[in-house]
Amino acid sequence: MAATLPKTLPLQVWRKPDKSIPQTQEQRRLIKSLVKDFVAEQNLVPPMPMAELREHAEVFLEQHGIPDEYLDFVAVLMNNESWEDTLATIPYERRLLLMPKCLRKEEVCPAPFDEFGLLCKQCGACSLQDLQEEAERLGYAVLIAEGSALVMAIIETGKIDAIVGVSCLSVLEKAFPFMEAAAIPGIAIPLLQGDCIDTNVDLDWVWDVVHLTSEDKTRRLNLDELRNDVRAWFSPDSLDQLMGPAEGQAEELAREWLLRDGKRWRPFLAACVWRAMQDDPEAEIPDGFKKLAVAVECFHKASLIHDDIEDDDDTRYGQATLHAEWGVPIALNAGDLLIGEGYRLIAESGADPARMPELIRIAAEGQRNLCHGQGAELAWMRDPKVLSPGEVVDIFDKKTSPAFEVALRLGAAYTGCDGDVHEVLADYSRNLGIAYQIKDDFDDLNSNEDPNDIDALRPTMPLALAYKHAKKGAPRDLIAALWNRDTGALADRPAVDTLLAELEIPKHVEALLETYKEHAVISLKTLNNPNLKGLLRRVVGKIFNDIEIKEWCSEFEKRNATSREAVAPIPV
Repeated sequence: MAATLPKTLPLQVWRKPDKSIPQTQEQRRLIKSLVKDFVAEQNLVPPMPMAELREHAEVFLEQHGIPDEYLDFVAVLMNNESWEDTLATIPYERRLLLMPKCLRKEEVCPAPFDEFGLLCKQCGACSLQDLQEEAERLGYAVLIAEGSALVMAIIETGKIDAIVGVSCLSVLEKAFPFMEAAAIPGIAIPLLQGDCIDTNVDLDWVWDVVHLTSEDKTRRLNLDELRNDVRAWFSPDSLDQLMGPAEGQAEELAREWLLRDGKRWRPFLAACVWRAMQDDPEAEIPDGFKKLAVAVECFHKASLIHDDIEDDDDTRYGQATLHAEWGVPIALNAGDLLIGEGYRLIAESGADPARMPELIRIAAEGQRNLCHGQGAELAWMRDPKVLSPGEVVDIFDKKTSPAFEVALRLGAAYTGCDGDVHEVLADYSRNLGIAYQIKDDFDDLNSNEDPNDIDALRPTMPLALAYKHAKKGAPRDLIAALWNRDTGALADRPAVDTLLAELEIPKHVEALLETYKEHAVISLKTLNNPNLKGLLRRVVGKIFNDIEIKEWCSEFEKRNATSREAVAPIPV
C-alpha cells in the first residue's frame, strides 16, 4: 500500500501547483524523506540513466498523489539518494564542488573570468565566498562555472571521483549523461529561482552535502524523531519519573508551567550534543542525561516566568501568564523553584564527579549572563532612548544566547568534550541566539499574536533598522517616539506598519537574520568532530525552517539570452 502524506501537511499544496517544485522547505523535506524510503524499498542502484530515473519518479508521484510537475525534482532527489552513501566514502580531496557564476551579485562583483570560470575575489558580497572557502578547507577542488563541456573535461582528467553540482535544472540535465556514463557519483542541488541575476540556493542543502562523510555516524539520524523523543520527556508521567512527584502547591504550579507549551529547542540541543558524541547513534539516552536536559528547560521556563513579570505581559502560549493568573509573589516563587530544580537535576544526573564543577559553572555563568541581558533591557526601560542595531544585537546576545549556550555546553561537558569544542559552541550559540531573536522580530512583522515587542514598546530590531533608514522629519520622529515609549505613537498603528513597509524593514530584518544564521554555520569550521559538526549544521536548518523556493530556472540558453538583453555582457 502506498504511503500517505502526513496529515500535518495540507494536501491541497500538491493538487494545484503553480510552479514546478514544492514551495516550502517543509514540503521539500517531506518529499526527500519519502524518496529516501522509496529508493531503499526499491533497492535502486546507481548509475541510472535519466530515462530510468524518470520511470521511477513517475511511479513515486503516482504512489503519493503528487503532481507530475514535480517529476524532474523527484528524479534529481532519487539520483542524489542513490549516490549518497558512495559520496560519503570518497575523500574530500577527490571531490569537485561546481557552482554557477549566477550566484554572484553581478552589479558589484569584481571577479574576472578565465577559461575555467569565475576567479572569486573574496569580497563577501555573495554566498560563493563562504562555500568556496569551506569546501577548499576540506580539500575540495572548486570551480565557479557552468556547462556540460567543462564537466566532461574534468571527468576525463581522472582526478575527480565525485561531483557536487549546484546549478539550474537544464545545466544539471545536460551534464548528467556524462556523469552517468562515467559512473561518477554526483549529487545535484538545483537553484531556487529562475533568473540568472541574483539567483539563490538552499545553503543548508549545499552545506550538508559538501560535508557529507562516512565518519559522521549521525548523518542519517532523524532529527524529527529525536525532537519528538525530547518532547516526550515533558509529559506528567515522565517528569514524575525523572524529578520525583511534586510536593505541595508551589511545586505543582512550577511543574505545571514546565509542562506548558514550548518548542523544547534547548533540551533538544543538549540531546543533539549527547547523540553526536556516541559511537552508536542508536544508543538509548540514559535517564541521567534526560535529567540534565530537563534542567536546561527548568532554567529556560524560570526565565520566562520572570521575564513576563518584568515586561508585564498577560499572555504566553495563548494562555494567561503565571503572574497574571496567580499573582506576582507566587509566580516569582515558582520561577525561583524551577532554578533550584535545575541545579538539583544536574547534581542527580549521574555525570562523572570530575565534570560536576564544570557543569555547575556553565549553568551559573549562563544564569548571570541572562540576568545581565535582562538588566540592560530593564535599565533602558527606565531611561528609554533610540538604540542602534548593534546595541539591540548586544541585548539579544545577552538575553537569548545564554540559554542556547548552556544547553549545548552542558551536553558537551557531560560527555567530556575538550575546551576547543566549548569555544566553538560558545560562538555558535551566540550567533544562533541572535538569529533566533531576530527571527522572532521578523515574525512579529507578519503576525498579530501577543506578546508583540513593537506594541509593547520594547527593544526590537525592526525599530532599530527603521530609525537607521528613515528620513529626517516625520518618519524618523515617529520611530523615535516609539523608542521613547510614547504610547501615543501607537495610536495609528497602520501608519507605523506602512512606514516599516516603505522602508523595506522586513527585507532588512530578513537579510540580518540570514547573516547571523550564516555566522552560526561558519563558526563550526574548526570543529573537528564530524558527528557534532554535521548535527549542529543540520540543527540550523531545523530551527530556521523558513527557506522559500521561488521557481525553477528556465531553459539555460534562453535564460542567458534574456539576461543579456537586460544587463551588460559578462566579460569572458
